[in-house]
Amino acid sequence: MGLLVALYDTLAGNLRRAAAAQRANDIETRSHEAKHAFTVIGYLEDCVRRGSGGPLSQQLLAFYSTLRKKLVEAQARQSAEALEEQMESILKLREHWQTLDSHNSGLEPSEPARAGSMQPGRHAAVQFESRYGGWSV
Repeated sequence: MGLLVALYDTLAGNLRRAAAAQRANDIETRSHEAKHAFTVIGYLEDCVRRGSGGPLSQQLLAFYSTLRKKLVEAQARQSAEALEEQMESILKLREHWQTLDSHNSGLEPSEPARAGSMQPGRHAAVQFESRYGGWSV
């Protein structure tokens, strides 16, 4: 699940940078980050399709489909806020995967997850990114 968490980190970073670029009216950077976000979503969808199926797979595919649609809408509306809303959705799901991974491995959460306890109100992945820089894989 570590790769899955890393992909969510990458996707959240793409959306954060796309929103910042939109606010700076840097359309080229916003487009680049959004394009990479779509690539990551495609990879996540492919992983689910190659999996064992079941209700969780269907829910994840529906989530990714909705995410893709909302990102297209955010791009069309040129809305930094809409990009950030989707980033928050990704970070919430990432947190659930991180917790599941921690419980399954019997180990403490990784550094990004522990960072969440350092500053109330800030998501762990955002804290990790601000402390250590860059998200891209």
